[in-house]
Amino acid sequence: MRSKLKKVLAFYRASTLLMFGAVAKAEKKARNGDYILSIYFHSPSKQLFESCVEWLIKRKFNFITIAEVQAIAKGEKPFPKGAVVITVDDGWQSNEKNIVAVADKFQIPVAIFISTQPVEEGVYWWSYIKEANKKKIEERSAQVLKKVPNEERLQIVDRVKAKITLEREALTVEQVKNIASNQLVTIGSHTVSHPILPTCDQEKATFEIKKSKEILESWLNKKVDSFAYPNGSFTDREIEILKEAGYDIAFSTKSYYLTPKHITDIYSLPRFEIFEKASFSENICRMAGVWFKSI
Repeated sequence: MRSKLKKVLAFYRASTLLMFGAVAKAEKKARNGDYILSIYFHSPSKQLFESCVEWLIKRKFNFITIAEVQAIAKGEKPFPKGAVVITVDDGWQSNEKNIVAVADKFQIPVAIFISTQPVEEGVYWWSYIKEANKKKIEERSAQVLKKVPNEERLQIVDRVKAKITLEREALTVEQVKNIASNQLVTIGSHTVSHPILPTCDQEKATFEIKKSKEILESWLNKKVDSFAYPNGSFTDREIEILKEAGYDIAFSTKSYYLTPKHITDIYSLPRFEIFEKASFSENICRMAGVWFKSI
């Protein structure tokens, strides 16, 4: 969570990038060059998501599907000018009204990557940890637990679950089926339980990647061939498991423009994160790509 000082500094940095033309320059480059804006959300408010979509529409960006990204990567379609692909991670219950409803309103495609266990059980593991931190049941934060071996994290989470009850925050199975029936929505996998895959042993990593695909396909009665890495964390091992499992495309959280160079790495496609607690000025900078030093 950002401190008040960091929020103020971020706002001034965003204002400076806008004022001195960095965003306008990036917009022009993306509209006229070989640059796809690849952006992702988690659980934005309807106002934020709609504002982002409107900003992109006003600047004449074209919204493409991840199937089109695959076709471009294979050379079946030419690399587009002024394109944007929108993805959403986790499968929050608010996505139905705040993402899908807005996608319907503007007739734009979106892809939602879903973790199946929270859908079945209702809550994400880090929410238990956050509440446990508040109640002084567990001292380590979710960020800290993301770095420990997966088995150790699971033991801690299971212990916390036995002491805490939380309200549903993930989509239900019926909601997943409902939004998947929308032709504008692509459903992809985000593992079963949202572990940090490199902290898992081979057996667990394989289970998380393959089982989530099986579950989603059983719910939807259609092929699921896209994936997003939880926390953006992966190694060559995860890429090999994805290939074995029959996935065709996967998204990371690397902060790059999606260019002809990067689109060939079809199992580690970059994305710019939209930060839901940031100012809209900052998120404009994020969408345009100028917020990230790595580009």
